[in-house]
Amino acid sequence: MKLNAQLTALREKTRGLTAPERARDCCDLAKQLEKAGEYETASEALSEFWPDRDRPPKLDGLDELMRAKVLLRVGALAGWLGGADQTEGSQETAKNLITKSIEIFEGLGQSEEAAEARGDLALSYWREGSYDEARIHLANALTVLQDDDSDRKAVLLIRAGIIEERTRRLQDALRFYNEAAPLVERSEDHALKGSFHFEYGLALRGLSAPENREDYLDRALIEYAASSFHYEQAGNVRALARVETNLGYLFFTIARYKDAHKHLDRARHFFMDLNDAGMIAQVDDTRARTLLAEGRFTEAQRVARYAVQKLEKGDERAALAGALITHGVAFARLGDYPSAKRSLQRAIEVAETAGDLEGAGRAKLSIIEELSGQTPAAQLLSIYQSAAELLRQSQDPTTSNRFIICAQILTEAWKGGGIEDHIEGQEAKKLSWASFRRAVTKAEKALITRALREAEGSVTKASYLLGFKHHQSLISIINIRHPDLKKSRSRIRKRRRHLFSEPRRIKRTADKKSLAEILVVHVEENEAVMRLIKATLRNQDMHVDSCVGAARALKILKTGARYDTLIVDNDLPASTGLELVLRIREIAHRRELPIIMLSGIDCEKEAWRAGVKAFLRKPEDVNKIASTINRLLEDRKERKR
Repeated sequence: MKLNAQLTALREKTRGLTAPERARDCCDLAKQLEKAGEYETASEALSEFWPDRDRPPKLDGLDELMRAKVLLRVGALAGWLGGADQTEGSQETAKNLITKSIEIFEGLGQSEEAAEARGDLALSYWREGSYDEARIHLANALTVLQDDDSDRKAVLLIRAGIIEERTRRLQDALRFYNEAAPLVERSEDHALKGSFHFEYGLALRGLSAPENREDYLDRALIEYAASSFHYEQAGNVRALARVETNLGYLFFTIARYKDAHKHLDRARHFFMDLNDAGMIAQVDDTRARTLLAEGRFTEAQRVARYAVQKLEKGDERAALAGALITHGVAFARLGDYPSAKRSLQRAIEVAETAGDLEGAGRAKLSIIEELSGQTPAAQLLSIYQSAAELLRQSQDPTTSNRFIICAQILTEAWKGGGIEDHIEGQEAKKLSWASFRRAVTKAEKALITRALREAEGSVTKASYLLGFKHHQSLISIINIRHPDLKKSRSRIRKRRRHLFSEPRRIKRTADKKSLAEILVVHVEENEAVMRLIKATLRNQDMHVDSCVGAARALKILKTGARYDTLIVDNDLPASTGLELVLRIREIAHRRELPIIMLSGIDCEKEAWRAGVKAFLRKPEDVNKIASTINRLLEDRKERKR
């Protein structure tokens, strides 16, 4: 209803205006709807100038500036709609329209408008997997806006980070996001903030090797919670569904498969309602990976096949390459090696054609991992060397680990004999066990050297980057095979506990435990924030009782049960947090209970008047909750002395 009202209001507003004035208002509304993920409605807003999605826009009666703006909006929407519908050729159409708009903007001296258009052009190249082209356009745009500090520059920096994250240059992605951070913080745009936190979370998730980098997993979860909040404020259901997809992937990486399926179910439901075939396929690809990890190979093959079939119809070549890899691995686990080989080779072709070198390299490593018993050793060595060249700029910690595993597979294949049977003529004379071993050792040393450099000499951190579960494994490799690297080491630092690690067991007497444990009531409607706070406080030896509504909170607080603190959000179903605070202050034995209001809206003055003891903003102050609780309880102790 709200969207229909916006379109009705647009028609009323533009009645009697000139064509350029109507085009301006139509483009403004279409851009707002695009940011909210409402692509179909955005195209309706432009229907006067773009009545047929299969044909170019109508520009009659428009001046040059408005021609460029209409071309840009139509081009951007063509790209988004094509990705959702998996329409073949849609990205090429989008690129042509946006390129025409850039030419007009530059001809008119509108350099900032041209820079913004280049950001949209980069997205179309990104969807195709043409990452180098996307980088070029974003670099040009950022050069134009180097002295700017607007939302426009923040958007470009985030998109530059997206390209680096998708190509697994994760540290480079973080640098772009860190540069964007102060611009995003000053912005009032919830859609921009949601995008920033979401993409930052993706980069952190990528840096977390399974079961090793819990610190990055913790931070990724916090970023996802923040992005979910801002997307809710922006009304972007499509983006919220993407958050659910990536929460599913995150839980898959730490082997919490039940949680992974739960989030993927939600994401798929959202995307089904939105008729977004492209994202449904990507959800299914993540589902297939989860099923593979669970050993459910037949189901994984079926789900992966569906993802491939959907993505084959569109232009998103990088996503297709990833789905083909998953499908190939599923075939291999089922023992259907010919089908696995065809799928993985197809993945390599698709990725290389699109310019997705990272995807092609991952597919080649999958051949070594899954098809080593069906592939000649000499061919495996060639594939290994080719993958190393393709992935030389990857900053993904799991990639380093896979190279080491693949080197071990190659060693076993070489030891197994039969290598001479697969090499003809003079090639056999050029290869030997000694030369192979030197090549593998050299590659291993290069990887370890890079890991130690990026970890600033910490063997523990370097072992995480390389994918070892225990740093002693890396120490042994250095001591035995690379003793000259000992000088690059620094002292091993002690690890802290994390949200995803098992809590450390501390022996306490029953009396000490009861005195030390802090009991908290948390009243919150947002499930993601609720889970995050419960996990955060649990790691601080605090017990949390979570309530969705005010009625449940009042019921338990009217009892005589001991509670040390109340955390309440202002936005509650059928009530407000402020009303709840006022009612709690009427309960005689709760009048001195420390209450913290955690709110995403500005109601601080009202909160203090209602009787809270602390006010924190959501989501940026979530990490301050534990310290705030401890401070309030210390203050309470001081007053009682």
